[in-house]
Amino acid sequence: MLVRRIARPLLAAPFIYGGISTLREPQGRVPGARPVVEKIADTADKQLPVEVPRDVEQWVKADAAIKVAAGSLFALNKFPRLTAIALSASVVPTTLAGHRFWEHDDPTEKFGQLSNFLKNTGLLGGLLLAAVDTEGKPSVGYRAKRAAKRAADVTEKNYEKASKRGIKAQKKASRKAGKKSGKGALKVLS
Repeated sequence: MLVRRIARPLLAAPFIYGGISTLREPQGRVPGARPVVEKIADTADKQLPVEVPRDVEQWVKADAAIKVAAGSLFALNKFPRLTAIALSASVVPTTLAGHRFWEHDDPTEKFGQLSNFLKNTGLLGGLLLAAVDTEGKPSVGYRAKRAAKRAADVTEKNYEKASKRGIKAQKKASRKAGKKSGKGALKVLS
Protein backbone atom coordinates (compact mmCIF):
# COMPACT_ATOMS: atom_id res chain seq x y z
CA MET A 1 0.00 0.00 0.00
CA LEU A 2 1.24 3.48 -0.86
CA VAL A 3 0.75 4.83 2.67
CA ARG A 4 3.14 2.22 4.10
CA ARG A 5 5.74 3.01 1.43
CA ILE A 6 5.67 6.65 2.48
CA ALA A 7 5.16 6.24 6.23
CA ARG A 8 7.91 3.71 6.93
CA PRO A 9 10.79 5.84 5.59
CA LEU A 10 9.38 8.87 7.41
CA LEU A 11 9.20 6.93 10.67
CA ALA A 12 12.69 5.49 10.13
CA ALA A 13 14.38 8.81 9.27
CA PRO A 14 14.94 10.08 12.84
CA PHE A 15 16.49 6.75 13.84
CA ILE A 16 18.83 6.60 10.86
CA TYR A 17 19.89 10.23 11.20
CA GLY A 18 20.31 10.02 14.97
CA GLY A 19 22.22 6.74 14.71
CA ILE A 20 24.66 8.10 12.13
CA SER A 21 25.12 11.27 14.16
CA THR A 22 25.83 9.25 17.30
CA LEU A 23 28.26 6.92 15.52
CA ARG A 24 30.22 9.97 14.34
CA GLU A 25 30.39 11.54 17.80
CA PRO A 26 29.41 9.06 20.52
CA GLN A 27 31.09 11.06 23.32
CA GLY A 28 28.22 13.56 23.39
CA ARG A 29 25.76 10.81 24.36
CA VAL A 30 27.93 9.05 26.96
CA PRO A 31 27.13 11.27 29.99
CA GLY A 32 23.37 10.87 29.51
CA ALA A 33 23.64 7.14 28.87
CA ARG A 34 25.89 6.43 31.87
CA PRO A 35 23.11 6.12 34.53
CA VAL A 36 21.00 3.84 32.32
CA VAL A 37 23.94 1.64 31.29
CA GLU A 38 25.10 1.32 34.91
CA LYS A 39 21.62 0.35 36.06
CA ILE A 40 21.25 -2.22 33.26
CA ALA A 41 24.74 -3.63 33.92
CA ASP A 42 24.13 -3.89 37.68
CA THR A 43 20.82 -5.67 37.17
CA ALA A 44 22.26 -7.97 34.50
CA ASP A 45 25.29 -8.86 36.64
CA LYS A 46 22.97 -10.01 39.43
CA GLN A 47 20.79 -12.12 37.12
CA LEU A 48 23.16 -13.42 34.43
CA PRO A 49 26.09 -15.81 34.85
CA VAL A 50 28.34 -13.63 32.68
CA GLU A 51 29.62 -10.12 33.30
CA VAL A 52 28.06 -7.43 31.12
CA PRO A 53 30.44 -4.85 29.60
CA ARG A 54 30.38 -1.51 31.40
CA ASP A 55 31.96 0.61 28.66
CA VAL A 56 29.25 3.24 28.14
CA GLU A 57 30.64 4.39 24.79
CA GLN A 58 30.46 0.81 23.50
CA TRP A 59 26.77 0.64 24.50
CA VAL A 60 26.07 3.98 22.83
CA LYS A 61 27.73 2.83 19.59
CA ALA A 62 25.85 -0.49 19.64
CA ASP A 63 22.54 1.31 20.13
CA ALA A 64 23.37 3.70 17.28
CA ALA A 65 24.31 0.81 14.98
CA ILE A 66 21.02 -0.93 15.75
CA LYS A 67 19.15 2.26 14.91
CA VAL A 68 20.94 2.70 11.59
CA ALA A 69 20.61 -0.94 10.54
CA ALA A 70 17.02 -1.50 11.70
CA GLY A 71 15.94 1.96 10.51
CA SER A 72 17.38 1.35 7.05
CA LEU A 73 15.72 -2.05 6.75
CA PHE A 74 12.44 -0.61 8.01
CA ALA A 75 12.60 2.26 5.50
CA LEU A 76 13.24 -0.25 2.69
CA ASN A 77 10.29 -2.39 3.85
CA LYS A 78 12.54 -5.34 4.70
CA PHE A 79 11.34 -7.27 7.76
CA PRO A 80 9.13 -4.34 8.81
CA ARG A 81 7.59 -5.97 11.88
CA LEU A 82 10.90 -7.29 13.21
CA THR A 83 12.74 -4.02 12.59
CA ALA A 84 9.90 -2.06 14.22
CA ILE A 85 10.33 -4.21 17.34
CA ALA A 86 14.11 -3.66 17.28
CA LEU A 87 13.65 0.11 16.96
CA SER A 88 11.05 0.05 19.75
CA ALA A 89 13.48 -1.76 22.04
CA SER A 90 16.16 0.76 21.12
CA VAL A 91 14.10 3.91 21.64
CA VAL A 92 13.16 3.13 25.26
CA PRO A 93 16.66 3.26 26.82
CA THR A 94 17.58 6.18 24.56
CA THR A 95 14.57 8.15 25.78
CA LEU A 96 15.25 7.32 29.42
CA ALA A 97 18.93 8.21 29.07
CA GLY A 98 18.72 11.29 26.89
CA HIS A 99 15.54 13.06 27.97
CA ARG A 100 15.38 12.93 31.76
CA PHE A 101 13.16 16.02 32.04
CA TRP A 102 12.38 15.28 35.70
CA GLU A 103 16.00 16.03 36.64
CA HIS A 104 15.95 19.63 35.32
CA ASP A 105 14.99 22.70 37.34
CA ASP A 106 15.31 25.28 34.57
CA PRO A 107 11.82 25.57 32.97
CA THR A 108 13.23 26.09 29.46
CA GLU A 109 15.54 23.07 29.70
CA LYS A 110 12.80 20.99 31.31
CA PHE A 111 10.36 21.91 28.51
CA GLY A 112 12.90 20.96 25.83
CA GLN A 113 13.60 17.61 27.44
CA LEU A 114 9.88 16.95 27.98
CA SER A 115 9.18 17.77 24.32
CA ASN A 116 11.85 15.32 23.16
CA PHE A 117 10.62 12.71 25.64
CA LEU A 118 7.07 13.01 24.26
CA LYS A 119 8.36 12.98 20.67
CA ASN A 120 10.14 9.71 21.38
CA THR A 121 7.07 8.21 23.03
CA GLY A 122 5.11 9.20 19.92
CA LEU A 123 7.71 7.46 17.74
CA LEU A 124 7.41 4.43 20.02
CA GLY A 125 3.64 4.42 19.49
CA GLY A 126 4.11 4.50 15.71
CA LEU A 127 6.64 1.68 15.90
CA LEU A 128 4.31 -0.44 18.01
CA LEU A 129 1.57 0.05 15.41
CA ALA A 130 4.04 -0.92 12.69
CA ALA A 131 5.08 -4.00 14.69
CA VAL A 132 1.53 -5.35 14.69
CA ASP A 133 0.68 -4.29 11.12
CA THR A 134 0.05 -7.44 9.10
CA GLU A 135 -0.58 -5.47 5.90
CA GLY A 136 -4.08 -6.89 5.61
CA LYS A 137 -2.91 -10.48 5.95
CA PRO A 138 -4.16 -12.59 8.83
CA SER A 139 -1.88 -12.63 11.84
CA VAL A 140 0.17 -15.66 12.82
CA GLY A 141 -2.13 -16.23 15.81
CA TYR A 142 -5.22 -16.19 13.61
CA ARG A 143 -3.64 -18.55 11.09
CA ALA A 144 -2.53 -20.92 13.87
CA LYS A 145 -6.02 -21.01 15.42
CA ARG A 146 -7.57 -21.58 12.01
CA ALA A 147 -5.15 -24.39 11.18
CA ALA A 148 -5.80 -26.01 14.58
CA LYS A 149 -9.57 -25.82 14.01
CA ARG A 150 -9.21 -27.34 10.54
CA ALA A 151 -7.04 -30.14 11.94
CA ALA A 152 -9.58 -30.78 14.70
CA ASP A 153 -12.43 -30.85 12.16
CA VAL A 154 -10.56 -33.28 9.89
CA THR A 155 -9.70 -35.48 12.86
CA GLU A 156 -13.32 -35.51 14.01
CA LYS A 157 -14.57 -36.40 10.50
CA ASN A 158 -12.00 -39.17 10.19
CA TYR A 159 -12.97 -40.48 13.61
CA GLU A 160 -16.65 -40.49 12.63
CA LYS A 161 -15.87 -42.33 9.37
CA ALA A 162 -13.72 -44.87 11.18
CA SER A 163 -16.39 -45.30 13.82
CA LYS A 164 -19.07 -45.91 11.15
CA ARG A 165 -16.78 -48.38 9.38
CA GLY A 166 -16.16 -50.13 12.68
CA ILE A 167 -19.89 -50.42 13.37
CA LYS A 168 -20.52 -51.75 9.84
CA ALA A 169 -17.69 -54.25 10.21
CA GLN A 170 -19.02 -55.32 13.59
CA LYS A 171 -22.55 -55.85 12.20
CA LYS A 172 -21.17 -57.76 9.23
CA ALA A 173 -19.06 -59.96 11.51
CA SER A 174 -22.03 -60.69 13.79
CA ARG A 175 -24.20 -61.57 10.75
CA LYS A 176 -21.52 -63.94 9.50
CA ALA A 177 -21.22 -65.43 12.96
CA GLY A 178 -25.02 -65.80 13.12
CA LYS A 179 -25.14 -67.54 9.74
CA LYS A 180 -22.36 -69.92 10.73
CA SER A 181 -24.02 -70.74 14.03
CA GLY A 182 -27.34 -71.20 12.23
CA LYS A 183 -25.80 -73.69 9.71
CA GLY A 184 -24.28 -75.66 12.54
CA ALA A 185 -27.64 -75.88 14.30
CA LEU A 186 -29.32 -77.15 11.14
CA LYS A 187 -26.72 -79.91 10.74
CA VAL A 188 -27.24 -81.02 14.34
CA LEU A 189 -31.03 -81.26 13.78
CA SER A 190 -30.75 -83.32 10.67
